[in-house]
Amino acid sequence: MRICRQLHERSSKRPAAADEPANSLVRCAVMEKTPAIKFATSVLQLTLFWVLASGLFLGIAWAQSPEPVMAVIAHPATTEDSIPRASLRAILGMRLQRWPGETPAKVFVLADEVPEHATFSKSVLNVFPQQLRMAWDRQVFSGQGQYPEVVASPQEMLARVASTPGAIGYVKASEVTPNVRVLKIR
Repeated sequence: MRICRQLHERSSKRPAAADEPANSLVRCAVMEKTPAIKFATSVLQLTLFWVLASGLFLGIAWAQSPEPVMAVIAHPATTEDSIPRASLRAILGMRLQRWPGETPAKVFVLADEVPEHATFSKSVLNVFPQQLRMAWDRQVFSGQGQYPEVVASPQEMLARVASTPGAIGYVKASEVTPNVRVLKIR
């Protein structure tokens, strides 16, 4: 600031040029703030870069996380090769009790605490597991349906679906055996 005052005193002793500002003190104050403004701008840019870079790295890490791909399985005698997502949601929500060929549907699900149950509900049915549980409760408490049969493990799911006519369930795609039919979702 002392330099600015000295410049101001010198400029006030001589007449101002036509292209020179009248108030050299204001010009000098702006010049002194310029490094601070530049510093604040570079800190802001660095912070913004850091936030974007960390978001990018987190996004890549999330996208590459090994989430199991789930497969819808049915009894091998089932005539269907594919099923519409809406029909699958209705069957697993216990609102639809029969296959399109009028065969009674027997639904098997994994327990709520098994991670594959949540993965299947969210990624295939596009509902949260709690929503599925509430749909089952509504059906049972209204007297219009029953709960699906809960199995303890994917191996039990495969065995029960393979041995029960009209059965439907789900497992990780990597665990599918030839004893069951895999249904494609349309």
